[in-house]
Amino acid sequence: MIYEHGTLITIDAQRRIITDGALAVQDGRIVAVGKTQELRKRFPAEPRTDLRGRVVTPGLVNTHIHLAQAMIRGCADDMELLNWLGKRVWVLQGNYTEEDGRVSAELCILEMLKSGTTAFVESMLAGRYGFDGIAEVVIRSGIRAALSKIVMDVATYAAKDNWMHPGMIEDRETTLRDTLAMYDKWNGAGDGRLAVWFGPRTPGGVTPELYREISALARERNMGVTVHLAEVQADRTYLQEQFGQTPAEFAQNVGLVGPNVLLVHAVWMDANDIAILARTDTNVSHNPASNAKLASGIAPIPEMLAAGVNVGLGTDGGPSNNTYDLVREMRLASYLHKVRTLDPLVMPAETVLEMATINGAKAMGLEEEIGSLEVGKQADFVVFDLDKPHVTPSVNPVSTLAYAATGTDVNTVVIAGQVVVQDGQVLTMDEERILRQARERAEAVWGRAGIEFEPRWPTS
Repeated sequence: MIYEHGTLITIDAQRRIITDGALAVQDGRIVAVGKTQELRKRFPAEPRTDLRGRVVTPGLVNTHIHLAQAMIRGCADDMELLNWLGKRVWVLQGNYTEEDGRVSAELCILEMLKSGTTAFVESMLAGRYGFDGIAEVVIRSGIRAALSKIVMDVATYAAKDNWMHPGMIEDRETTLRDTLAMYDKWNGAGDGRLAVWFGPRTPGGVTPELYREISALARERNMGVTVHLAEVQADRTYLQEQFGQTPAEFAQNVGLVGPNVLLVHAVWMDANDIAILARTDTNVSHNPASNAKLASGIAPIPEMLAAGVNVGLGTDGGPSNNTYDLVREMRLASYLHKVRTLDPLVMPAETVLEMATINGAKAMGLEEEIGSLEVGKQADFVVFDLDKPHVTPSVNPVSTLAYAATGTDVNTVVIAGQVVVQDGQVLTMDEERILRQARERAEAVWGRAGIEFEPRWPTS
């Protein structure tokens, strides 16, 4: 298939933007990138798709999500983190069944596909969500994913004892065994689209000894590891009081650094922490909307990027962001750091688009396969329709996407050469059924959890 007459934002080594550009796709990979006229000469008889007036980018990579939280979107708005977790999020998730986990995963992936995400990292799948059912959803939907299984051996959050809902507590032996079993069963499934990672809980929920065991197993099996680190100031205080170490010092001490490690949030990091991350090629997932909504703080991302740390972009989950739209996340990622540093030159549109594409691909260990529009790479790309008032005129397609567009401007999504979204409709999923079941199951979960939701304003 030849996709022609589009504006291609390639994110290749030269960061070329090709007007009246074309992509040639064969057997799931990009076989040619260039001007439409050139590709027409090379492939005169191939079928064609006209992208006139549209912008094409590499597929977006969401480096931090919670599939199970899509179905409890809005459950804990305007609450501080400990009560957000202990009184709402964990209580609701602790009442999930495997079917709830499957439907929430469907809802989340449906939203991500419609808004241009072609690959994602799920950070903490609990056993009760049903790993097998969620893996099957990933395979059927056509998306790429790293599914990280929870590993834990302490039922606390930092220094907060007896705060975790009983339904969310798992033991060390079970979590390790199940993670390795899921790796053996699912890693590489879906023609390589699915990877299985370790998803240990935050320090305070995992002992240093278990972290070291996880890091050793990950190296042996070439597995990824993702973990929340230094999300709130209390995390940094806990590590200092318990171990006399900063967050990155602790991570290095227990083996949670390296190219196969993706640290999430990393808000409370100092210059020494950043130097450790850069020296060890450790990846970071920046989640500005979640950090802003929960008042966790603003991660020093410009400083990380300047030091050479690879930073991708993430949306986090339904209760902490309320959307899985990575296009909207780009805008906030840019604006938030401009106002923090009082420097309008910080985090330009080009940087946040890199974070959402090639940096995210690197964080998943897939920078040789996805993240840019280049010959030989997987044909993962997104087509944006800019024939709308809020994105007209578009003098610079990069800034238009980063600052004016939203995920609703996505028209077409292609993953491994397969058209997954066309004219804004997901072809691989039953949207009507998913929305109906998500509403029904969300209501049932709230009922089992014994939580009654009342808006702050009077409702009649």
